[in-house]
Amino acid sequence: MKLSGEYIFDGPREVVWEVVRDPEVLATALPGTQSLTQVSDNEYEGKLNVRIGPVVGVFSGKLVVSNEKPPESYTLTVEDRGGPGFGQGSGDCQLVELDDGTTLMKYEGELQVGGTLANVGQRLIESAANSMAKQAFEALNRALKERLLAEAEGRAVEYTAPSEVEFAAAVAKDMVGEVFTSRRKWLVIVFIIIGVLVAGVWAARRQS
Repeated sequence: MKLSGEYIFDGPREVVWEVVRDPEVLATALPGTQSLTQVSDNEYEGKLNVRIGPVVGVFSGKLVVSNEKPPESYTLTVEDRGGPGFGQGSGDCQLVELDDGTTLMKYEGELQVGGTLANVGQRLIESAANSMAKQAFEALNRALKERLLAEAEGRAVEYTAPSEVEFAAAVAKDMVGEVFTSRRKWLVIVFIIIGVLVAGVWAARRQS
């Protein structure tokens, strides 16, 4: 399945690059991360607790950063395996400096899953993946703003990352919202169809 999206960070591109390449920040920003260790300049290993619908489990895997063009773009490759199955994918990230001093991140990639995890359905997996990306970007943005503020005030960075429970609650809220929106769209369509049918019956009675 394909994943893509955008996010605007409240800071200059150079500092955003530093934040997204900082393993300590990433370890606190990625939802469900239990550990993240940098094993080389561009490779990380870690454990991630994943909850998608009825499927819950810990995945072990690695994250590789390649095709780096600081501070403009890079490619991420992920491989994870655990009791619920496996996931692997890659994506390209681009950082665009905006005129107001903020930074636009664009990302696009593909994700493959297998095992029990694949049985929950593509739509649910896409929804969970997009929500997890959103929560990660928001956590990174909070870390970015705290770093800029601490630097301006000449003090040490004081950042408290969201807990795993808070991450899970935010993802669940996003997924419920998407389901509600989808059902609402279908209800609107149903009401339109019913309206057309009623109008047709009413018109036929008038003609008779």
